[in-house]
Amino acid sequence: MIFLVFCDMNWEEAIKQFNDFIKLERGLAENSILAYIRDVSKLKEYAEMVGWKKTPLEVNTNDIQNFLTYIFKLGMTTNSQARILSGVKAFYKYLHYEELIKKDPTELIEAPKTGRKIPDTLSIEEINRLVEAIDLESSEGLRNVAIIETLYSSGLRVSELIDLKITNIYEDLGFLKIHGKGNKERLVPIGKSALSAIKIYMEESRPFLKIKPGNENIVFLNRRGAQLTRVMIFTIIKRLADSIQLKKKISPHTFRHSFATHLIEGGADLRAVQEMLGHESITTTEIYTHLDKDYLRQVIHEYHPRS
Repeated sequence: MIFLVFCDMNWEEAIKQFNDFIKLERGLAENSILAYIRDVSKLKEYAEMVGWKKTPLEVNTNDIQNFLTYIFKLGMTTNSQARILSGVKAFYKYLHYEELIKKDPTELIEAPKTGRKIPDTLSIEEINRLVEAIDLESSEGLRNVAIIETLYSSGLRVSELIDLKITNIYEDLGFLKIHGKGNKERLVPIGKSALSAIKIYMEESRPFLKIKPGNENIVFLNRRGAQLTRVMIFTIIKRLADSIQLKKKISPHTFRHSFATHLIEGGADLRAVQEMLGHESITTTEIYTHLDKDYLRQVIHEYHPRS
């Protein structure tokens, strides 16, 4: 009978008991406890997202590996992946210690190697330095501030940035309408800092351009009034990085990785981040579910550093 009770233990119950254990038995600081629970909650969110019909006591090593693959594909730094794995390992070590499971599914899983090819992630301080290095007296200064702010605020792909239309900015709602890979449309929240930068550029810089026919609805234009190219965005970012002597090798995609990592590290759930990035499901059987747009906007406001 006891065995059946254990098998029926759901995620909420298991996480609550783990929380009580590390609080009472290990006497950890409140911040450490919150970090452990947040890490295990990421696994719970993933389980719900991909439709696992398993309790935490039935999870196996392959399930954990699939979870780690998922957060890797989200673009999280190696350190962030290792920290989340550390929390998950502590959780299953506890379940094994309490004899709720016969075998720890994380026992043979190693932390991600630092050699894994994930682009560098920028810190908040580094992003601030990049923005502050932009010469606002130059003709492209206000535009470049808006570009950096938009990349970081919404996690756009470079192709999505250069194709951004004026009519697809919903300032009153705090959303951008994006046409992503495969021409799939999604709504992405955008923070106040980025919206403000776009507005200043649109009012104080863009009107002085002689816009080429066919580019009237494109947000970001070059000095000749035509749509920017992918290469130009890479060049803008490389020059900025060089100007502050940034040692990291960065690209437009670095801001996308930073966007995802900072949201997840701040507490945003995986499914919301996946939706905003426009990622497809990592499993062939999962039905892609769209989240309530008010919830996505709330995630940005609560967890994005520049909102």
